[in-house]
Amino acid sequence: MTIDQRRRAVGRRIAAARSERGMSLSELARRASIGKGSLSEIESGQRNPTLDTLYAIAGPLGVPLTALLGEEAGTEGSGDHLLARVLHVEHHPDGATTEVVWLTVLPGGTRVSPAHGAGVTEHILVVEGELTAGPTGAERRAASGDSLTWHSDVEHTYRSGDVPAQAVLTIRSPGA
Repeated sequence: MTIDQRRRAVGRRIAAARSERGMSLSELARRASIGKGSLSEIESGQRNPTLDTLYAIAGPLGVPLTALLGEEAGTEGSGDHLLARVLHVEHHPDGATTEVVWLTVLPGGTRVSPAHGAGVTEHILVVEGELTAGPTGAERRAASGDSLTWHSDVEHTYRSGDVPAQAVLTIRSPGA
């Protein structure tokens, strides 16, 4: 799939999720704190959204990130100080979703992630480097081999040390 095809597919998934919820373009833009014109360009496939933008949109829609980004293994996204590659997405019989993502957290800044839906939990295993992550104001440090778990229904952050941190992130979203 080309970059243009991926961008259009993301736009179609956002528009479909918005339509399924009976939400207007203006309402989603307001709730996601992005411009209506920007959202329109994303939905039409004219603009490539960052991970930050996709997270901002996923929250008000009440869907996991991969519902917008794509669930195929190898699907990639990037944002400020963060690169993500989907490893696996599992849909459970009770409606819950588990997303497994390979993260590279780049040095030089903090990646702030908006709150996800109620009951969403994140578990991160640091494979290489050091990472400070968790709910804003309650972050904890983890070195290679360490893991952290938190409820991500509040704003949370990721920050690496002086070198990029490599980690496996598991996000569990409860069923409806």
